[in-house]
Formats: sequence, C-alpha cells, structure tokens
Amino acid sequence: MTGAFVHLSVHRRRGTDGTDAAGILPAFRGVAMHDAWAPYDTYTEATHTLCSAHALRELIAVTERGHEAARCAAYRATDALLALKQAADTARETDAGHIDNAVRARELAGLHTAVTDGLTTTAARSSKTERKHNVLFKRLGTRWGDYLRFSPRPTAALRQQRRRANDSGWRNCGSRSPAACGPWPGPRTSPQSAPNLATAGRHDQPLLDVLVQAMRGSPWTPATT
Repeated sequence: MTGAFVHLSVHRRRGTDGTDAAGILPAFRGVAMHDAWAPYDTYTEATHTLCSAHALRELIAVTERGHEAARCAAYRATDALLALKQAADTARETDAGHIDNAVRARELAGLHTAVTDGLTTTAARSSKTERKHNVLFKRLGTRWGDYLRFSPRPTAALRQQRRRANDSGWRNCGSRSPAACGPWPGPRTSPQSAPNLATAGRHDQPLLDVLVQAMRGSPWTPATT
C-alpha cells in the first residue's frame, strides 16, 4: 500500500510464503514501512522504516499497563516522538529542507533518555507484560534509525497490511492452523475488487462508477506515471 496504489492478496499461509506469493516485496527496492513483523526483514533489498504509529500504540499500552517507572519512560518517549512528527510536518508545510536542528537535537536526546530508562526499568522481565514492554524499548533502541526516517519530503513507501484470517475465508475458525479448519474456502470477496476500489479512492474516483465499470468488464485503471 502506498499513497496512490493498493494491492491485496489472499494466501493460505502467513509469513514469507504468503508475502512471496503476492509478488511485490521480493522485488521491491524502495522504502518499505511496516510494523516490525519479523518476516518483513527477510527482504533485504528494500530500505526498511518502522511505523512510528505502531510504536506510539505500543507506548500507550505501556502507559496503561506498565509499572510507574515504565509508564513514565513511555510518556516521555511518546512526547518526543510526537514533537519530532510535528517538527517534520512543519518542515513540509514551510518547504524547509530539514527539521529545525535545535528541536531535533532536543527531542532526540529526550527520546534516547526515555528509551534507555525504559530498558533499565523493565530489565527484570519479571512478568509477561514486563517482558513485552522490554522488547518494545529494546526495539526502539536497536532500530532507532528505522523509526526516525523523518524527512520533509519522504520517499514513497510500501506499507503492507495483514488481514485477519476471517476476512480471507477462514470463517469461524478459532485456530491459527488451516489443518484444523478443513479445506481452505478461499476469499470472501474478489482479491481484485478490494485493491481496485482502494486505489480508486486514492485517485479521487467515484467508487460507484468504478464498481460499475468493473462489472461491465472494463475496470478503471490508474495511470502509473
């Protein structure tokens, strides 16, 4: 998924098997934005950037479920990320070449301190929740650069979406294993129609007209240049 194009596919397996079958990431050489799901990192030709919105959701979860010191670190990390985003938005709006240096230095220092404190305060990993929070702070620290690819003029990025099994045809199946669900029933809806509509919406096309064109056998196709 990019700002202008959407591709959805259905596969009986998650992970690299399903992603390879989609046929995009194996040949992708641009900037791929994702949520740090491990299979994405196997595609080494792409430049990886981790989605800060996902990181913010995880940090909010720490503020809701973590102990006091972890919550404090998560609040400070959240404030720094939001301040950096605001600075990047301002740079875009004013056609500046970069984020204000003073703001960048101040917020990066604050983020670094918050992540370090978060790692320290969750280092005991004494519960399932604390282990999860420790993994988050560790990822924020070790993949610092992937989270902070802020730019006034960002490169178009490919962001993959994983759809729930129920949307892909495994109806009323409580197990993650296809073998436990019987033969794969296939997708509920055409895997071609959903991305066509999503892409059309990004090009300000009237969706009803797009559907009619598709039903008449002459689907709308976006310009690629």
